Amino acid sequence: MTSVQIKARSESTQPSLNIPGVSPVLASVLASRGIVNAGGVDLSLKRLLPPQGLSHIDDAAMLLCDAITADATVVIVGDFDADGATSSALAVRCLKAFGLQNVSYLVPNRFEYGYGLTPEIVGVAAMRQPDVIITVDNGISSVDGVHAAQALGMSVLITDHHLPGDEIPTAEAIVNPNLPGDRFASKNLAGVGVIFYVMLAVRAKLREMGWFAQNGVQEPNMSQFLDLVALGTVADVVPLDHNNRILVQQGMQRIRQGLGCAGINALLTVGNRNPLKLASSDLGFAAGPRLNAAGRLDDMSVGIECLLSDDPDQAMALAVELDNLNKERKQVEQSMQQDALAIVDGLSVENDVVPSIYALHDQTWHQGVVGLVASRVKERTNRPVIALAPGDADNEWKGSARSVEGIHIRDLLARVDALHPNLMGKFGGHAMAAGLSITSDNLPKFMQAVAQVADEFTKDKDWSQVIWTDGTLNANDFSLQLADELRQSTPWGQGFPEPLFDGEFDVVEARTVGATHAKLQLRPANGNQVIDGICFGYLDQHDDLPSGRIRAAYKLDINEYRGNVSLQLMIQHIE
Repeated sequence: MTSVQIKARSESTQPSLNIPGVSPVLASVLASRGIVNAGGVDLSLKRLLPPQGLSHIDDAAMLLCDAITADATVVIVGDFDADGATSSALAVRCLKAFGLQNVSYLVPNRFEYGYGLTPEIVGVAAMRQPDVIITVDNGISSVDGVHAAQALGMSVLITDHHLPGDEIPTAEAIVNPNLPGDRFASKNLAGVGVIFYVMLAVRAKLREMGWFAQNGVQEPNMSQFLDLVALGTVADVVPLDHNNRILVQQGMQRIRQGLGCAGINALLTVGNRNPLKLASSDLGFAAGPRLNAAGRLDDMSVGIECLLSDDPDQAMALAVELDNLNKERKQVEQSMQQDALAIVDGLSVENDVVPSIYALHDQTWHQGVVGLVASRVKERTNRPVIALAPGDADNEWKGSARSVEGIHIRDLLARVDALHPNLMGKFGGHAMAAGLSITSDNLPKFMQAVAQVADEFTKDKDWSQVIWTDGTLNANDFSLQLADELRQSTPWGQGFPEPLFDGEFDVVEARTVGATHAKLQLRPANGNQVIDGICFGYLDQHDDLPSGRIRAAYKLDINEYRGNVSLQLMIQHIE
């Protein structure tokens, strides 16, 4: 078992800076994340980076203004995840708000067409006779698809945030903060953030042209679309730099004020979250997975229709359908996860050594869920994981890879490809996640090659895990007031982790709930208050419930049950 250490970033939660209106504990937490002045906590829209910093955004805006004034036909081509769904819904909503009548969306079914603007999906789009195709959250690698669309007389606008390859598509305009030479200060925009910026520029140009006044169109307030931006940004797990935190915070405030779209409210409600008391984790763990379930198991159109609906009853019906898909996804994932962990246990026993990577495959697995299984096994083993399932074509396997800190999984696959050209069909991704395809004939050789390269990549790696915390709380810090301040103050997420504290506790009572979860009553070693705590999956890793004095890493949480509100510790690790 990998050794785990709890270490504090700072020995205490006393602040190293004084920010007006911010408690000492929160000030200390923010300081450890690089917030050194009041400007870092100012998440008002006036601090948002202007659209002009994005390369080619004027060309994109002019292309869409021409389409709107000519009453052209526009088709949005999205991706089959939550970022793609929110991006598609935002593009449709904005263009209709600007007065365009003939706008629709198209999302490739991952099981039929794969990812992005492929020539095949262009053929499907062509049946709608579009003048313009807009890609959202995809397109930067769609060289052949753009050629196919242009050959049929369509103009193409690519909006994307993924890293470009060696060849850039010949689209009429491309907006992507990660294009070579782009000077936009935030490279971390999600796909929904990119299309939001494009639509900001389109509205500005239409205003300059006098379009709204001349055509009796009510000029939209663009902040009304920030709920979609918030959901897509959190769900896509992009780093929450200052600009992204502004987008997310402003969108969350709209939802808390009851101004969120019917679909987001419905997704939160079926996820047992209160939209009026929204935390960023609610978007990441309640709304996002339900949207993603549609793309994993079925057709993302269900999710987009939910986000486009302005009828609360219709939105709720679609959210219930998504919730049912998510329940099905959980069952599929649980079964696959059990299979995967059994394979891992068998490998460990057989070799008496923990491998540097786990490459797992099973003929019965579902290709839409392998990414989640890879994530779960990675969390359990602290090793990079590749999980593969049969693809749609005969003799094909589709794989998803997830990695740990310090091992760039896309570079690892690139090294395999360099040593064994044509072993993989396609692959791509980034440091922590990647995807690939491979034929059955090449699978045994691939398993061997990836193990050898992983051994190279991890030759001197220290596999011990460190859980970094924000220090120890004083006895009077265990309060609903602090928990609420931490929840409301700023969005937490990738690159800006939610506050995690550590301390010693005496276990007053311990019992099992839900088969493997430890429900505890704890007394801080430095106080007398007894506080509820829960550690999910504790008995998956331990034989007995904790007792006596323990050291725990935990988050402050607010538990609401049948009208009662109480403080609860969400325990991440127990020593």
